[in-house]
Amino acid sequence: MSTPTQDLADAGVSIWLDDLSRQRITTGNLQELIETRNVVGVTTNPTIFQGAISAGVGYEEAIAAQAIAGATADDAIFALTTTDVRDACDIFRPIYDATGGVDGRVSIEVSPDLAHDTAATVAEAKKLHAAVDRPNALIKIPATKAGLPAITEVIAAGISVNVTLIFSLERYAAVIDAYLAGLEQARSADVELSTIHSVASFFVSRVDTEVDKRLAAIGTDDALALKGLAGIANARLAYELFEQRFAEKRAQDLVSAGANLQRPLWASTGVKDPALPDTLYVTELVAPGTVNTMPEKTLQATFDHGVIAGDTVTGTYAASHQVFDDLAAAGVDLEDVTQLLEDEGVDKFIASWHELQQTVATALDAAAENDR
Repeated sequence: MSTPTQDLADAGVSIWLDDLSRQRITTGNLQELIETRNVVGVTTNPTIFQGAISAGVGYEEAIAAQAIAGATADDAIFALTTTDVRDACDIFRPIYDATGGVDGRVSIEVSPDLAHDTAATVAEAKKLHAAVDRPNALIKIPATKAGLPAITEVIAAGISVNVTLIFSLERYAAVIDAYLAGLEQARSADVELSTIHSVASFFVSRVDTEVDKRLAAIGTDDALALKGLAGIANARLAYELFEQRFAEKRAQDLVSAGANLQRPLWASTGVKDPALPDTLYVTELVAPGTVNTMPEKTLQATFDHGVIAGDTVTGTYAASHQVFDDLAAAGVDLEDVTQLLEDEGVDKFIASWHELQQTVATALDAAAENDR
């Protein structure tokens, strides 16, 4: 008997888990989700690692070893996170091989402290790529203005990239340009294009959270009727843009030379508003050649009661454009919303990263004390 997660996979959506910890790896939980929930990849971010390492479970021996070696907090974080990602890459390797590199992917993000520094982002991306040393790793780079040229340079070097923190259609268009420019440079340098993969992570629920807050403040019936619509409409229009841009000659020339499409990835898919269905950002964003990365709660909800009714994206573009027109008419400044969300997204990851640095520094001190 088919399951909703199998139905989702059959509809062309790759299910990735938006979480990773050493405990998931060592207990067999990650393998179990692969076997029972159609999970074919993993994404991580600074907040996820902050939660995993702060919980402490599974990291005690590694932190003690780092303390004995005299590692700094940053050195220890680099070692802990790249080890987890490397081990997860090994678990997903059969899927990577079976899908020709499309899935079986594990993402690791450059330090958010570097989000506004192009050169440092490029250097960190290359360092992470070398340290993980697995072909199925994806290096996450934020789609900040400084991140865009870094994406081009890292792609040009033949490194596969997950572009994160995309909120607006305008920035998404720039991300596609950055990817294509990187492929063009790689082709000029005789890098094998077929080995380069990329996803563009478009954030969904955070858009609704901010837009709905503004609609509630406006308070008119017309405004309130638009609650819960912005995130889905924004993502659907991103897919329209994806279809348009990758059908153009520039992209098609690269595809003919062996390049891969940069797949849209739906991120921030946990539903924050209890008034909305808990599988909303899964069932309403079904389209071929996409990725949906889910927190485990959303994954389990989808498996339990998600209704997958085939493609729910193509054919919705006119209605989605209408939602944007209606939001503007109601007084919501979407450009302001998406810039705020990008700024907040970077700031939240920086805050998590600094908390993680503090947590690891404290753990290193305690481990060193115990060793004395």
